[in-house]
Amino acid sequence: MKKIVLSLVLLSTAFLAACYGGGSDSSDAKSASSDEMKQELNLVAGAEIPSLDSSLGIDEIASQWLGSTKDGLYRLGPDSTPEPGIAKSHEISEDGLNWTFELREDAVWSNGEPVTAHDFVFAWQRAVDPDTGSEYGPYMMNGVIKNAKEVSEGEMEVDALGVKAVDDYTFAVTLAKPVPYFESMVAFPTFLPMNEAFVTEQGDQYAMEAENILSNGPFKMTEWNQGEGWTVVKNEDYWDADEVQLEQINVKVVKDTAAGVNLYQTDAIDQVGLTSEFVDQYRTSDEFNIEKAPVTFFLKMNQENEVLQNKKARQAIQYIIDRESMVDVILNDGSEAVDGIVPSDFVSHPESGEDFRDLNDGLIEYNPEKAQQLWTEAKQELGIESTELRFLGGDTEVSKNMDAYLKDQLEKLEGLTVKIESVPFKVRLQRDKNMNYDLQNFGWGPDYLDAYSFLNMWMTDGGNNKTGYSSETYDSLINQASGELALKPAERFDTLVEAERLLIEEDAVLAPLYQDGVAQMRKSYLKNVTSNPMGAEYTYKYAYIEK
Repeated sequence: MKKIVLSLVLLSTAFLAACYGGGSDSSDAKSASSDEMKQELNLVAGAEIPSLDSSLGIDEIASQWLGSTKDGLYRLGPDSTPEPGIAKSHEISEDGLNWTFELREDAVWSNGEPVTAHDFVFAWQRAVDPDTGSEYGPYMMNGVIKNAKEVSEGEMEVDALGVKAVDDYTFAVTLAKPVPYFESMVAFPTFLPMNEAFVTEQGDQYAMEAENILSNGPFKMTEWNQGEGWTVVKNEDYWDADEVQLEQINVKVVKDTAAGVNLYQTDAIDQVGLTSEFVDQYRTSDEFNIEKAPVTFFLKMNQENEVLQNKKARQAIQYIIDRESMVDVILNDGSEAVDGIVPSDFVSHPESGEDFRDLNDGLIEYNPEKAQQLWTEAKQELGIESTELRFLGGDTEVSKNMDAYLKDQLEKLEGLTVKIESVPFKVRLQRDKNMNYDLQNFGWGPDYLDAYSFLNMWMTDGGNNKTGYSSETYDSLINQASGELALKPAERFDTLVEAERLLIEEDAVLAPLYQDGVAQMRKSYLKNVTSNPMGAEYTYKYAYIEK
């Protein structure tokens, strides 16, 4: 889900260098002093929430606040592994196709109604109903849940989807094939439940304002001023409310890093992301921290553009960008140059233990001479001397700085002019969906704990492909990883490694840039916020303030 626009991470709503640990760390940390403190957290976000409809959300900001206000079957715990949400437990059939979830009977919506298996059936069916227009419903469920593809393409009715309420508190799911990562997958926002009567009553206003939202999670939204910010408060009716110590979280939309830093210095907010010009200034502070996130950024190249249909032109773009200088000078925040799209320190080979990134090292390189040669050959094949490419960029300070750097790098290719088109976040998401761009700096974080989350999106006509790329060979590799090799971990892993090599080195579909690093300042009294590799970027359920 995590379509990420540069600067959203930098002006993030929390911090990555959080306390890890489960069980006793989150509960025993309650102390007399923390109970006496005002449990109110003030944060900034780099953009508005586009939508809090879990069927329609497609970005990290929506993911964050959906994950804060709702519980799915499972949620990620302090150690980034699934912990019980609405599901108390589950059973899996021997063939891996049938999952039966036993739901807790003490979970309620913020209007007092019980959360039941019917809420999951309705939400999952709605997400693949073609009338809903969900991008992530089909993307996440097609080929995973039985009949999801047929339903999303209008060939079957929604009640044919492989989900069933056996009774109010037993939810059964039939998969189309074994899915090794399904337990972590159901912690993703697309799989959150919905109260059918409430959603129907709200109509097209559902999840557009605070009063049009129901919560069943740790917090509930009480105020949402479009373009300015929002407030969530502790949900006293939450089934696990005793574990929630924060009483209120206030989020202000701030697109400019300097403005965010000023708010932090005046104690108006409790955490702020830092861009390169501030990192050296604050690096020696006790409140400074930096962490690497499982998020990669890369240039998407739209092959509907005649120039970018040419493989040598795309390879030239891969080779002309000095990624090391970009992370050291432009970002200066702990980000690392990468030559693929699966991040490091994310997944490792089930037998050898080698990191995915180490197994696929050296896919591209910075080589301006080779880039110019490839570009010259591309122009000859295309019969052109010069061309202009539109670069779809963001409207924040950080985005503009990065886009300017990339424009400068790309225009070193003789005869290439890059026209930057800076637009707001919502507009950028829509233009990506409509493939109304030539180039764009695009970020992706995992939807579940598996390399497949980064690689399946580039299949022919994939819902998040949006590059015009199509390869029978690539499709075959991805299909093998999700089909015949699903229960053969080592062979499956090797196949995904080969798929990434084909995507980047052989077919030059994307130009990898960097793995995200997050440099931040955060107040020392903010405790027990944990970062997640997927879904909601941060967990506030166990957080507290202790001064």
